[in-house]
Amino acid sequence: MTTLTGNNFIAGETSQLGTTTFTSVNPRTKQPGTVEFHNATAEEIHNAVAAAAEAFAQTRTYSAARLADFLDKAAEEIMALGDELLQTADMETGLGLPRLTGERGRTTGQLQSYAQILREGSYVEAIIDTAQPDRQPAPRPDIRRMRFPIGPVAVFSASNFPFAFAVAGGDTASAWAAGNPVIVKGHPGHPATSELFALAINRAIAATGFPAGWFSLLQGATVEVGQLLIQHPLLEAVGFTGSLRGGRAIYDTAAQRKRPIPVYAEMGSINPVLIMPNAVTARAETLAEGLAASATLGAGQYCTNPGIVFMLDSAETQNFIIAYRDKMAARPAGVLLNEQIESGLEHAVAATQARSTVHTLTGGFVVDGDAFSFANTVMKTSGADFAADAALQIEHFGPVTLFVVAASPDELTTALQALHGNLTATIHAEASELDSAKPYFDLLREKVGRLLWNGYPTGVEVVYAQMHGGPYPATTAPATTSVGFTGIQRFMRPVAFQNLPDQLLPEALRNANPLHIWRIINGVNSKDAIQ
Repeated sequence: MTTLTGNNFIAGETSQLGTTTFTSVNPRTKQPGTVEFHNATAEEIHNAVAAAAEAFAQTRTYSAARLADFLDKAAEEIMALGDELLQTADMETGLGLPRLTGERGRTTGQLQSYAQILREGSYVEAIIDTAQPDRQPAPRPDIRRMRFPIGPVAVFSASNFPFAFAVAGGDTASAWAAGNPVIVKGHPGHPATSELFALAINRAIAATGFPAGWFSLLQGATVEVGQLLIQHPLLEAVGFTGSLRGGRAIYDTAAQRKRPIPVYAEMGSINPVLIMPNAVTARAETLAEGLAASATLGAGQYCTNPGIVFMLDSAETQNFIIAYRDKMAARPAGVLLNEQIESGLEHAVAATQARSTVHTLTGGFVVDGDAFSFANTVMKTSGADFAADAALQIEHFGPVTLFVVAASPDELTTALQALHGNLTATIHAEASELDSAKPYFDLLREKVGRLLWNGYPTGVEVVYAQMHGGPYPATTAPATTSVGFTGIQRFMRPVAFQNLPDQLLPEALRNANPLHIWRIINGVNSKDAIQ
């Protein structure tokens, strides 16, 4: 077993300049861990970002193949941590070994997939519009464009995905693939897990000959650690997954800098589900079971948890809600990640219950016992009341479902129009309802980043076509995704070159196409050389 230090990792070296410490807490027992972790100081934060900027002076010229070699090696070293990584994360999060084993595969798979993308090469989006010297009334110059890395990136680890959205998760993987050094702010809920990842990453850095400043890990349980990191003048961008409150604080801090920088924050979602009448009639039992399984997956601690369900009122609808209530009540309450999530969920549910228009059908309370836990909860309100009260759109980060029952199609439309931005929306309908569902489908398209048909939003595939984002308040950058391979675009910027001599152009833009990559030449996809 690895002997943990509780230190920060600054450009390959351990550091503990601070005197304030914190520990992780086992969510199943509420017992603190045995290792004290040191909050990063202002000096350590400066050292980490300065080292990243120094590393970027070297890595900005690294080939895609060299970056790919590092990503593959990082995945290999993470797997080499073996069961210790799984057991440590389970102790700190209570997520269970099966879930964590799958998440480890997703995490290493992301790194390896980005390595393949780099070797293929078209991720730089090379675009060439050749000169037209004889064009009238004025000649057209030669203009060529591609994407370049932006520089040091800060990544804030998420609580609910200690692998896939943490130290070596999707934000970090895409920033590295783009060619940027990364400074990770570890989540205080799983600092031991973060340290194990840091050890693996530093081994990969040493093995591939990358500069030590390519990666640093800052531990911290205080707001100040994150604020100081964002304010550092050499930082170029931020990736964040977490709460609306936390994401908005980071966004505002970045905007108030003398030189503002982009913040790519995913901040939560209530993920509306619309169940059409014929679907209820045809498959009420399977719908109730599937929805309950999705709503309680991981104790409801998914950013894609289906938190709100819209239905048209009918006897079948009321029977469905009762059946769903019974299924939720029968399921055992899950383990929540930490005390902050338990107390935050208790507060959010209590605020919703305080609305006179909301009726609680089951749950709504903290479960007494050794673990952090909250009862599976079902509440109900009307479509008119939902449309009139924006407070009903608060996210309940846990196993909570709010039904919104509309008295008419017009009331349903009004309620859906009132929705704020979300990551996903889902429609359950029969083939006979395609025409009647289409207006709702078109409406919801304006509210979310991903639309599902007859499915459940939990589970986000890591593929090119994925869109894990959405209008505010789901994210601060609705044109980007934090899952899927176009996420690399967040940490690159396009540069155009006009009338440059061929030998001064990057290889991806040269006439001969020495990298043999796909390029858009005068509007046509091609691997051909320019004669």
